[in-house]
Amino acid sequence: MRETTVEPNVGDGGVNLAEQVWRNAVAYAETVQFVRPEPDPRSWPVPGTTGGGPLPVSCRQFRDDVLALARGFVAAGVAHGDRIGLLCRTRYEWTLVDYALWSAGAVTVPIYDTSSVDQIRWILGDSGAVACVVETADHAATVHGLRPDLPAVRQVWGIDAGGLIELTTQGDAVDVAEVDARRAAVTGEDMATIVYTSGTTGPPKGCVLTHRNISADVGAATEVLPQLLRPGAATVLFLPLAHAFARLIQIGMVHNHATLVHSPDPAGMLDQLRRFRPTFILAVPRMFEKMHDQARHAAEDTHRGWLFTLADQVAVRYSRALDRPRGPGVPLRLAHLLFDVAVYRRLRAALGGRCRMAIVGGAPLAERLGHFFRGAGITVLEGYGLTETSPALAVNLPTAMRIGTVGRPLPGVRIRIADDGEILARGQAVFAGYWNNPDATREAFTDDGWLRTGDLGRLDDDGFLHITGRTKEIMVTAAGKNLAPAPIEERIRAHPLVSQSMLVADGRPYVAALVTLDPQAWQRWRNAHGCPGASLADLRDDPQLRDEIQGAIDQANRSVSHAEQVKTFRILPRDLTEADGELTPTLKIKREAVQDHFADEIAALYRGH
Repeated sequence: MRETTVEPNVGDGGVNLAEQVWRNAVAYAETVQFVRPEPDPRSWPVPGTTGGGPLPVSCRQFRDDVLALARGFVAAGVAHGDRIGLLCRTRYEWTLVDYALWSAGAVTVPIYDTSSVDQIRWILGDSGAVACVVETADHAATVHGLRPDLPAVRQVWGIDAGGLIELTTQGDAVDVAEVDARRAAVTGEDMATIVYTSGTTGPPKGCVLTHRNISADVGAATEVLPQLLRPGAATVLFLPLAHAFARLIQIGMVHNHATLVHSPDPAGMLDQLRRFRPTFILAVPRMFEKMHDQARHAAEDTHRGWLFTLADQVAVRYSRALDRPRGPGVPLRLAHLLFDVAVYRRLRAALGGRCRMAIVGGAPLAERLGHFFRGAGITVLEGYGLTETSPALAVNLPTAMRIGTVGRPLPGVRIRIADDGEILARGQAVFAGYWNNPDATREAFTDDGWLRTGDLGRLDDDGFLHITGRTKEIMVTAAGKNLAPAPIEERIRAHPLVSQSMLVADGRPYVAALVTLDPQAWQRWRNAHGCPGASLADLRDDPQLRDEIQGAIDQANRSVSHAEQVKTFRILPRDLTEADGELTPTLKIKREAVQDHFADEIAALYRGH
């Protein structure tokens, strides 16, 4: 199959995204829209409370908060179409600012709180932002230090410094009718946000998304995922809201007057899940890899590693059997029931006990991992999209699922596979172009108007989309062999000791790999081998350690041709990090940065050839 289309069955999404807040306040006034885990009244107080514990925010209260802050932005001189930077972690105030800006007719420009000074300067400067909302005193100091380079930035408001409260005090002088008029003036064609791609190569590009783009995508996702995006649903959001995937869920929860809990600290993820008991979660694949590894490590610590290994095998076999016409046989069902009592229930309890589904995106999910979690009672729905597509294009559904694919297109989306294998897309959710970058916009589209996704894939006979690689990541060895690195890297990374893997092959005589170790797994290995105080730098050439990693390489090599197999590898002395610019905020590898930082290690892989 070369092309597939799912006809739209939702409205055109042509209204201001903030309008739903006002609808919810009328129709579902007392429904809990948000829960603030530990609110600081100095940042944004809830009337009549003093903080100190989880606080629910009703639909009516959220509308009142949005209105108060929107009046403040109007009082501060924010005009229709003005771009406003938002540098903040995932928290209630992020969503509040987003909807208040939309209510005033302005445009949100998200910035990751982990962004470097140069990235902040670029985003604020390139977008022409006239002001910026920041979270911390450090953020404020950074932006103030950049003011000489950013003459358009007139004001900076600090959330932790009480800047939003000061804005609302200013807003008392603005008539409510002014905000109503501003909101009514916004059309579907108006800009809602400029989202700068985190980018694994080159400077970030600003994706201009309109109210119609985002509304169409949220409407389509709601239509096909009623089990998740529905009234009564609840989720805990850990992903940064600067990422389009998390933003889609934020808007989807408001759209469906469901309950969203913001959690800015991923380190406390399990505590928050147990505390707030979501009905579904969303994450990047790395989270599920770590969850699987932690469950295995916990079993090993109690000398039950053998039990987890058997439970793992049964879960995968059971999930695969669900896809067969007859389903699992009686012996497999009995084994599954036994391990559900002994293992799987504990895994589900770690997610709060109510969670039966999860959405994953941002990178490929290992097929075996998808089967394990489904077999354990947590269906992981893998989807696909780009910032440029608002962001979702395709998703697996509970009623139409094929593990190992990213599902079928959403309603209103057309997918085509070009002759060179690149995935092309059309639909209302597809953006019109990059901000202030006509050359990049021209390159992003074919002559007949299809978006070039930059990803390689294929459509099977049932319309499910398989991702096979990225056009920019295709490597060509010195012998002329084309290689897509992602599938091999994914298989290497499945080994318990491995944290990250990155192939090196472009213009090289053979394929090699850089490998980093998972810190927790490395500590266990070190203790088990009688060298608890040794550093990774001391032991990375240890024969036993290399044998462990060679086993992962051998397993991966069995899935590819001889020319594509990894011939040698190098264990790096540390893990890759976002802070060092080697990973994006969704934990994808920035290949150019890694090649630059570890040039000597790569040279050692080919020394003497």
